[in-house]
Amino acid sequence: MTTQAGFVFSKPGFLSLLQDGGRRGVMHMGLAGGGAMDRHAWAWANRLLGNPYGSPSLEITFGSIEFTSELDTWIALTGASAPCAINGEPQPLWSTLHVKTGDTVSIGAPKTGIRSYLAVLGGFQIKAGLGGSSANFVREGIGGVTGDGRPLKERDRLPCMTGQRAIPSRKVPEHWQPDYKRELTLSVIPCAQIERFPAPALHTFFTDDYTLSPQTDRMGARLKGPALEIHGSSLISEGTSLGAIQVPADGQPIILLNDRQTIGGYPKLGAVTPRSLDALAQRPPGTRLRFKATTLHEAQLEERRFLCFFSG
Repeated sequence: MTTQAGFVFSKPGFLSLLQDGGRRGVMHMGLAGGGAMDRHAWAWANRLLGNPYGSPSLEITFGSIEFTSELDTWIALTGASAPCAINGEPQPLWSTLHVKTGDTVSIGAPKTGIRSYLAVLGGFQIKAGLGGSSANFVREGIGGVTGDGRPLKERDRLPCMTGQRAIPSRKVPEHWQPDYKRELTLSVIPCAQIERFPAPALHTFFTDDYTLSPQTDRMGARLKGPALEIHGSSLISEGTSLGAIQVPADGQPIILLNDRQTIGGYPKLGAVTPRSLDALAQRPPGTRLRFKATTLHEAQLEERRFLCFFSG
């Protein structure tokens, strides 16, 4: 059987995962949606190349990858401020880049941000699986290059389409490129079991600083800060949503992320909006952050603008 040409990786990086728009209709099987942690950077990488919304790209955490191209094509690299070079020549981020057969592309450790998104013309040619997605889900052992959920390894090949058509030179306008050094305030929709939190606890949550813990991963963002008082420490387990802020008995909030558990029994103060989660995905442990309340209507309008721009 003929092997499809693509990118062959000599350095796979610390944690490089194939990610797309995530799975749909799988929570009843105990699976979360997964998908790109920073949809803003991921969606821009695909848009630069004219790829449909949802196309698979490579989510690279903390950089340090290198690959050789077996074909002529175009790529785009967005997200973290990581140095990119083709055959040793520095290349711009948030732009279309032409890659030729035999070219070596390297991406270094980021200066700001933690996740880079590498998209290729037509998207990486990995067959979609459960839930119509090829996204890596390491804990559950599904998706990715080999379908078993494992991260990218040395000598892996990501198959691509040959670039049969020319791509115009494109660059994301600077005002659309986030500053990952800015102070971070996350928008929260108060909901769920908010009645379990007395007024002083809510005042603390929305006025004091919290710090992103080193225990943060794709499953959840653990925070350190003032402990929140809770009326009753547990509930009957129920379904969880992306961005839900659950507060266990120690009073330290946890923001549930893409690869979260699908049910939980801790009280939930509310939910961080999807657009705020994009910004959170680029912050390293130790980042100080705050919260502000928003309404469901405002969050829906923001999400609608995002989806209309990138997939409308």
